[in-house]
Amino acid sequence: MASRGPRPAGEAGFTLIELMVTTAIMLILASVALPLARVSIQEHKEAELRRDLREMRDAIDRYKDAADRNQIKVKAGTDGYPPTLETLVQGVPLAGKPGERIRFLRKIPVDPMTGQKNWGLRCVQDPPDSTSWCGEDVFDVYSQSTGIGLNGTPYSSW
Repeated sequence: MASRGPRPAGEAGFTLIELMVTTAIMLILASVALPLARVSIQEHKEAELRRDLREMRDAIDRYKDAADRNQIKVKAGTDGYPPTLETLVQGVPLAGKPGERIRFLRKIPVDPMTGQKNWGLRCVQDPPDSTSWCGEDVFDVYSQSTGIGLNGTPYSSW
């Protein structure tokens, strides 16, 4: 079988075999890229969850610190933690300065794992792994997602 040589101008293009090989290579590359993209999206959500939890826990700590320094008034008989997460957003009056308020959080973030602002709350007297809130104060927050992180731990224990 002799080589045909250069193709005439009317016969330019790819052969069926070349197109099939190219398509097969593209499918293989796509099948590798999809799982990597899913992991990347999951890593991004997990980083966002960590940041949101850190931000809310920091706001709770700043509220407690202000209460301990008598900068804000707290209900007698409490441990000085905020009664709700909304309190951190709405702010509280400064002690001795009734016209001034101090806010500890701009807004309650959306849980990236559930897509909602429904965070799990714990009181001071609740055990560290409690999933029910006593309703008196907010000592800690956690995700209500039932998912498992890439590190193998449930999001609710972060």
